Amino acid sequence: MGEEIRDSRFTRADFVAFEARLHEETALLQEMLDAGVFSSRGNMVGIELEAWIVDEHARPLPLNERLLAELDNPMVVPELSTFNFELNVAPQVLTGRALSLLGSELVATWHACRDAARRLGADIVAIGILPTVRDGDLTLAHMSNAQRYRALNEQIVAARGGEPLVVDIQGRQHLEAEHDHVMVEAAATSLQLHQQVTPAEAASVYNASLIASAAVVAVSANSPYAFEHDLWDESRIPLFEQSIGASSGGGGRVTFGDRFETGSLAACFTENLARFPVLLPSLRHDAAEHLSHLRLHNGTIWRWNRPLVGFDADGTPHLRIEHRVIPAGPTIIDAFANAAFFWGLVRALVDRGEADSPSLAFEQVRWNFYEAARYGLHCSTNWLDGRLRPLREVLIENCIPLAAEGLARLGIEPGHIDHFLGIIGERTASDQNGATWQRRWVARHGFDVRALTENYMQRQNTEIPVHEWDIHA
Repeated sequence: MGEEIRDSRFTRADFVAFEARLHEETALLQEMLDAGVFSSRGNMVGIELEAWIVDEHARPLPLNERLLAELDNPMVVPELSTFNFELNVAPQVLTGRALSLLGSELVATWHACRDAARRLGADIVAIGILPTVRDGDLTLAHMSNAQRYRALNEQIVAARGGEPLVVDIQGRQHLEAEHDHVMVEAAATSLQLHQQVTPAEAASVYNASLIASAAVVAVSANSPYAFEHDLWDESRIPLFEQSIGASSGGGGRVTFGDRFETGSLAACFTENLARFPVLLPSLRHDAAEHLSHLRLHNGTIWRWNRPLVGFDADGTPHLRIEHRVIPAGPTIIDAFANAAFFWGLVRALVDRGEADSPSLAFEQVRWNFYEAARYGLHCSTNWLDGRLRPLREVLIENCIPLAAEGLARLGIEPGHIDHFLGIIGERTASDQNGATWQRRWVARHGFDVRALTENYMQRQNTEIPVHEWDIHA
């Protein structure tokens, strides 16, 4: 959905023509994969970090157009709401010093964004759900100025026949809200990891990403509060799933999925065609081989692990897996620890053959994911040995060693492996990720969302990883 469209109003003829092109391109994708025209380059990775703009009271500030104009950096782009923006870095081959190179670029861009925000009398913060955001902040008046956002909202509202979008999350407290637009989605900001994969390994990497998702979302959880309610450890997960229901029955356009993939990832795009009605029939006039309609349709389906089609600089098509389960924050160091953990764990699962013939049933993997999102480091999980065990035990005894093995096989420098996975280990041992720190702070100081956010921001700007944060005011 990063690609702009020309118009936000469509006719029935637009839908018919778009669907015809979508059928053609979905069939062509399989033919192109069979013919071997897709890139054989693998392990190219990239990162997207979403963030908030806040005022002197730590409240969301609708300033992204002015901030982006002040920055004038094509790697920083708007998000759905005018409170949010996204930072990108140039892709790197995942080997050697790649984590350091990605990190250095993201840190430099982050500081440039913060300096620009301060010149505008604002500040920025990376956190899954901003504790100070209110339900009433997320209105169409605060939607970013892009045709694709307006069109997405109009089409989802139309598909629901006027019925409101209902958010109903039972966590430590119960949140209920109704909206006649999709802006509640903007409350959830994330760290998105991209990995280019070879066609031969694409299904295996996708399956491994599914298996790894529970461990990753638990260790990285940073969104316990939404609209002043204490919900899940990673409340982004249910909030985002419920914020885009393109039918009165929910629509399922934000989904963990319902199966592992075998053979080719073309099956995911075939499912897109069969299961998800077209939302944005913006017609393109380029060749079918550009797969423009297939890619636009895929951009309106938000799998937590989403296969993508892109193109190398020389025009060769490639496949990527986008991992979407990680919240933004608490620090950039924490973000790269999360990324290293995910990429290493996936590599080890693929190399050990676990992703080709998973020992866990898909239903167990999906259950693991939602339990981990709800209870974070305090959940139990089904691991590959078939036993239900405390997740912290699985992390220490299984997942972190596997991630180290995977990063070593990728050729990541040993010192970087020890550094980033050491952070994951300390976070697990101390039982303190972003979610548990926020709750501990509230338990000590009371539920003052402004003070909580201000204290979070002070610690975020020290770049001390979250497991070392104290809870003093």
